[in-house]
Amino acid sequence: MKDILHFSHANGFPASTYRTLFAELADHYDLRFIERIGHDARFPVTRDWPHLVDQLLGDIERTYDRPVWLVGHSLGGYLSLMAALRKPHWVKGVVMLDSPVIAGWRSSLLRVSQWTGLDERLSPAAATRKRRTQWSSRDEAWRHFYAKPAFARWDERVLSDYIDFGIPQVAPDGARALAFDRRTEYLIYKTLPHTLGARLVHGVPVPVGLIAGTQSREVRQVGLEASARATAGHLEWIEGSHLFPMEKPLETVRAVQRMLHALSGA
Repeated sequence: MKDILHFSHANGFPASTYRTLFAELADHYDLRFIERIGHDARFPVTRDWPHLVDQLLGDIERTYDRPVWLVGHSLGGYLSLMAALRKPHWVKGVVMLDSPVIAGWRSSLLRVSQWTGLDERLSPAAATRKRRTQWSSRDEAWRHFYAKPAFARWDERVLSDYIDFGIPQVAPDGARALAFDRRTEYLIYKTLPHTLGARLVHGVPVPVGLIAGTQSREVRQVGLEASARATAGHLEWIEGSHLFPMEKPLETVRAVQRMLHALSGA
């Protein structure tokens, strides 16, 4: 019987964006996911994301009859870790993809910046408020994103899936629109938890690993001191930005597999 792997996506990118990764992981794991976290009115986006954790835990409770591996990218990594802290007996371990733990003076700075609004300068929140939401066709959407340097680095299979599932057709004439609500994406950025580091002071009740991008701005901003403690040294690097799972999906899969194997013996 395969182990169960529950994957949680990054903010703004529906889970099916990661289908190239899923196809590889499905050979060894029974893989499940929530397509769009934060879009169920029963689980609103609020400060520190308690209801988003509830959404993840509720899906785990309804779907699985044994402990699962939690793997998540960015937002998904944080939610996976917080879910494991709440219900460790439901979780075999956690792998976070570029989800560095914010702790110490940086968590205090985040709290203050959220009060003052300065956090928008340190995250994509400001850009999210003005994000384009509609395109006339699939070709127009593809050209729009492929022309952006950040998306041009993506594996074309992943970009194709993002166009198909993140910007689905919404009208008979071929018009397309973002599937991930712009307001929800903005609120997730604005309510990034600043208490997670404090919750990890006494350790983590399950094995945890972090895979980080060598060019990740998020890792540079946050640092890895708290993550190193939480992961007990289970840290691996992949060449790429914060979005390295989109840039190098197959390398990411291999790193996840190695990390899961290491955590199995932890």
